[in-house]
Amino acid sequence: MTSKYFAPHGGHPGQDQLLTDRAVFTEAYAVIPKGTMRDIVTSFLPFWEGTRLWVIARPMSGFAETFSHYIMEVQPGGGSDRPESDAQAEGVLFVVEGEAALKLGGTTHRLTPGGYAYLPAAQGWTLHNRGDETLRFHWLRKAYEPVEGLGAPAPLILNENDIAPTPMPGTEGKWATTRFVDPADLRHDMHVTIVTLEPGAVIPFLETHVMEHGLYVLEGKAVYRLNRDWVEVEAGDYMWLRAFCPQACYAGGPGRFRYLLYKDVNRHMPLCPPGGGRR
Repeated sequence: MTSKYFAPHGGHPGQDQLLTDRAVFTEAYAVIPKGTMRDIVTSFLPFWEGTRLWVIARPMSGFAETFSHYIMEVQPGGGSDRPESDAQAEGVLFVVEGEAALKLGGTTHRLTPGGYAYLPAAQGWTLHNRGDETLRFHWLRKAYEPVEGLGAPAPLILNENDIAPTPMPGTEGKWATTRFVDPADLRHDMHVTIVTLEPGAVIPFLETHVMEHGLYVLEGKAVYRLNRDWVEVEAGDYMWLRAFCPQACYAGGPGRFRYLLYKDVNRHMPLCPPGGGRR
């Protein structure tokens, strides 16, 4: 089945529009609906030309603290020779519209919709839009946590259309995950996957676990249980969850419900506050 990916295009609502929307920020989760991703809330970055972005998650003390999530919009001819300014930051790119020319280790890779790149910390890379259409992609960033005795992971250039989803046990494939990284590879401290639920499929219990989550809805619609609330979401919406926020889901149909998922993995829990010693 051909994959579809929703991407924001900005714009500005008219003066005749109601103010009512589904945006909410609570102590346990946030929902950022697609209707909030307008021109007025875009940002810009140093050393990026012809580019704007929506920042939809950033580390916040007392909330989700491990990652940032951008939706990048690069015009034809735009891009950057110095995209990442933090040598500790690893990144994942996922293309939803247009075509990216990603140069990595002297080789230029063509990323089309569905294209995925894992970029290790301190890895030099450049990215440009050499095509005639606007390029839109997700960029997730995390400070890499090295572990003595484990080497750093290598770069990965993949496309979700070349990867068979892994079905959840007992679901007959109605709930499946497209994995870009081997879950047994403990060098990785972040996973970005695509979760697919067929119409009517469910996550049938309130997941409550240590991972922080960012969930961008690529396709379809669903009703999500977040902490104490049921929330309707659709393609273009974003859910941002702190650790241990209870979560479950009903896929609403008529088509598939799919989302791009971030979570932090494979590391011990720090036992002292950031920047401080043991008490």
